Amino acid sequence: MISLFVERPRDDSGACATRLAIAVGFLMAGVLVLVLVVLPLAILQPAGYMAVQGLQCSSDPDAQQAQSSGYAEDSIPENYLELYKEWGDEKGIPWNILAGIGQVESKHGRWEGPGITEGHNDWGAAGPMQFGALDGSAAGNSWGGEPIMDTDDRPEEGYGQDGNEDGIVNVYDPEDAIPAAADYLIANGIKDDVRQAIFSYNHAWWYVDDVMGWADQYADGDFDASGAIETAVNCTVDEQGVPIGRAPDEYSQAVVDWALAQRGKSYVYGATGPNTFDCSGLTMKAYASIGVSIPRVSQDQWTFGPEVPQGEEQPGDLVFFDVSRSNEPPGPGHVGMVIGDGLMVEAWCTDCGPIATREYDDPSRADILGFTRPLEHPDVKAQLEQQNP
Repeated sequence: MISLFVERPRDDSGACATRLAIAVGFLMAGVLVLVLVVLPLAILQPAGYMAVQGLQCSSDPDAQQAQSSGYAEDSIPENYLELYKEWGDEKGIPWNILAGIGQVESKHGRWEGPGITEGHNDWGAAGPMQFGALDGSAAGNSWGGEPIMDTDDRPEEGYGQDGNEDGIVNVYDPEDAIPAAADYLIANGIKDDVRQAIFSYNHAWWYVDDVMGWADQYADGDFDASGAIETAVNCTVDEQGVPIGRAPDEYSQAVVDWALAQRGKSYVYGATGPNTFDCSGLTMKAYASIGVSIPRVSQDQWTFGPEVPQGEEQPGDLVFFDVSRSNEPPGPGHVGMVIGDGLMVEAWCTDCGPIATREYDDPSRADILGFTRPLEHPDVKAQLEQQNP
């Protein structure tokens, strides 16, 4: 499913606050409240998914499938439960995430609304997993081709497939629709970021929470989603067991530790804490945690400097990205805090998930403009000296 409003592209553009941030933020929030009306699956998530290399919380990065709870056994139709498990295992994604989507979209094929067993709903979505399956509709045609077609007629585009090998690609058949949904989630990065992949299925965070809530109920005990976003939020060691974010001095270590401690909190445009931040709000507050002040917005933080050559950056430095927007001051529109080993802590954007550890030199990201080391600025040095005469 997708939301009615057109989603802002998921990149770094305009990710940081400017002097108009709070007003614009309230305006955007009001618009979202007014237009959060849900439509069926169609729009693919823009590029930008990113695994966090070098971090691993679990000894088994593929994670074992969760056992089904008694509730799942009692509430999910037997054929659907078998298919969720079969294709979750086959595709290497949590079966209970597939089941959560199946519940929210169609109550595992039992909802009596339009488009579940035949035809389309008002926006062009069809089948138990609610694929867009109508050319020219609001939902588009992410299924590809006709809702029901011979396998030989299946176009290269789209996710429709013959899961049960009966020679028919059928959006209304759970044996075809469930593996197609799995492929859609994989294409949208579920193996790197579970929540963001679910968001691509329906562009609303309440939908993500709903699906995850059902997935929790369907699992017997806790389950490991094995997504990189969990790693990026929770991990404190790399894959060799070495602690991340080890800084060269006590002040750098303090700001890095503070920034790492904010992981998991939400990005909000214009926010400076304590529970939500934008990118430059996070970095500003990190330095405020040791009693020093740096400028508020990323453009001013960049000119504050001093600049550090790429390759010589160290934990506590700031990394800036070459993005801008017409209503912002000149200069880089996004900033993160370097924590070492090519990683940073950042508050990325509204739709990019929580504050987390990510790679900064990544081809899916905007180009790096440069690095600065605020602790070497004369004003910062003077403030620290006043604290320790």
